[in-house]
Amino acid sequence: MLAIVTTFTARRRDLAAVRFAWSPAWETHLAVRMLIHPEGRPYHRSWHAAVLARAARLDLGALFAVNPDRGVIPDFLAPPPGQPAPRFDDQLTAILATPADQVERELLLCRGTRAGPDRAVLDELLAGPAAGRDLLASQLRAAWDALVAPFWPRLRALLDADVAYRSQQLTDHGLSQLLGAIDPRVSWDGTALIVDDGLAQQVDLAGRGLVLMPSAYIWPHVVAVTQQPWQPAVVYPARGIAGLWQQPAPPPGALVRLLGRTRALLLAGLDQPASTSTLAGRLGLSPSGTSRHLTAMRDAGLLTGTRHRHEIRYARTRLGTALTRAAQRP
Repeated sequence: MLAIVTTFTARRRDLAAVRFAWSPAWETHLAVRMLIHPEGRPYHRSWHAAVLARAARLDLGALFAVNPDRGVIPDFLAPPPGQPAPRFDDQLTAILATPADQVERELLLCRGTRAGPDRAVLDELLAGPAAGRDLLASQLRAAWDALVAPFWPRLRALLDADVAYRSQQLTDHGLSQLLGAIDPRVSWDGTALIVDDGLAQQVDLAGRGLVLMPSAYIWPHVVAVTQQPWQPAVVYPARGIAGLWQQPAPPPGALVRLLGRTRALLLAGLDQPASTSTLAGRLGLSPSGTSRHLTAMRDAGLLTGTRHRHEIRYARTRLGTALTRAAQRP
């Protein structure tokens, strides 16, 4: 059987322009999708239970209509971000600035994959594309506020950890091995990136580069963004979603007695280098308090801090690792 895949053909300049980013708008769009398509819920049962009553009070009918189980989703609602870590408000501003003719083109593509009541909703949106865009943006804003923003520190920590891991893979093993390890449905054959997404598309990157975007809510799918004028992108499930909503394991008692519970929790949780915001989100701590504790342990020789772009990533020193391992012994 012939595979139905999206194939991105790449030149050297495209490989040099591969970058990572995550997107609050994408996460919000996919969180809404999970309310009506349950395939990804096994990893998000506690989140789903927590937001169900809030979601019932929201009018998300237009967003539901443009979220087919199989088919085209309008890219203007969640375009690949132009920077690694955008703010939701900035993304919403960009969505509201989408030209009406672009909105119309993408809604027409989506309409072709819908039927019944959803198609009727799309007809209403198409009757005035600018007004339809604004309605969809308004519903996306409401969904962000109710469904995603309260959990964003934890979600961002997961996405940051994925990007940090992939960046280290890139440093250690090179781009070819990284691209082949993103997801089982993504492969690299030396000249092209092949995405097993159920679509038959051949896309020439043509110097536009490629955005690789981890997502907390995309599982069990991978998605290729291919429509102009958006930069080509691949959205894939972030590493660690199985543990996203789990409470962190308690630190060893001996470490708690020595350092106090919060510092013991931070030290024990640094199996991989992480930033202040990542650790705060993962462990449910305030960023300011986390920063103070990390600084104190760095000054004591238990941690090192290395600047990475706009943030400092902390890692255990040999002393910090030895102390953690000694405390874990029975």
